[in-house]
Amino acid sequence: MNYPVAEQQFAAPAAPAPTFVGQGTAVEQSRAVAEVQAAVIVARQFPRVEALAIMKMQTAFAQHNLAVRSFFRFNRGTSRVSGETIQFAKELARCWTNIHYGVHELRRDDAAGESEMQAWAWDLETNERASTTFIVPHSRWTKTDGSTRLEDPRDVYENNSNNGARRLREMIFSVLPDWFREQAKSIAQHTVDNGQGDTPVAQRAAEAIAAFEGIGVTVEQLEENRAGRPSGKWTNLDLGQLHIIFESIRRGEATIEEEFPQQRVTFGEIRQQHEEQAGQQQAPREEQAPAEGARPWSSTRHPGSGASA
Repeated sequence: MNYPVAEQQFAAPAAPAPTFVGQGTAVEQSRAVAEVQAAVIVARQFPRVEALAIMKMQTAFAQHNLAVRSFFRFNRGTSRVSGETIQFAKELARCWTNIHYGVHELRRDDAAGESEMQAWAWDLETNERASTTFIVPHSRWTKTDGSTRLEDPRDVYENNSNNGARRLREMIFSVLPDWFREQAKSIAQHTVDNGQGDTPVAQRAAEAIAAFEGIGVTVEQLEENRAGRPSGKWTNLDLGQLHIIFESIRRGEATIEEEFPQQRVTFGEIRQQHEEQAGQQQAPREEQAPAEGARPWSSTRHPGSGASA
């Protein structure tokens, strides 16, 4: 008689725990726990005042330097992506108060070329916490070269920081009220559109042209980006959008080629240009008659005449 054999299940071996914990490590562990407990107690003892938080937010995003760093835009395929930056999210968290947030690198595997990271945000007053764990490949993708493996530790660090900042931004937004975020967005956009207070539009336009020339963008490209409007007719809205484009290029979120593409030449224009060049080459060359008393065609030798040049 055959008896069924019980299936044996083998659990995965647990990660080895450290057999010895140093005094410094133990102190840091205790300090971290005490800091969290103290932060929660302080948040409960001193709850946020929403009216004060709104006033702080309105004052902060009325500053032009912060407002222009609050937005990003870049092209993805045939569509354009825009939104708020991590600087915008951090300033909102500061104004709302009692918000803790951070990004941690949990594991780095250089052999596999990836890092495991976690971004989180925690409202200590309401005990609402949002976190996400994600894998960041040690690679960079471009349209021209495709995927490129990152070997330099500095490149890996910057790549992890950029990916972590995007996740952190969304975690902060998830613990903040939507109305608070939308109100701040409207104020920041209004500040961008209306410029820097008493600074004349002409001066802002000159500063924008100089800044873009420093990264290789011409005035003609800027005017083409602004629907063909000459720089002398730019408005505060035009200058605000150009400032956002410049900051997005500087942060590496967009490229010059994406924002200022080369003007395309149609087949008809190429054919017309070719015909014009061919017509110029075939046109008879008109020679000017010599003036009276002048030596005729001194640079030309007539065959059989025996004349020398």
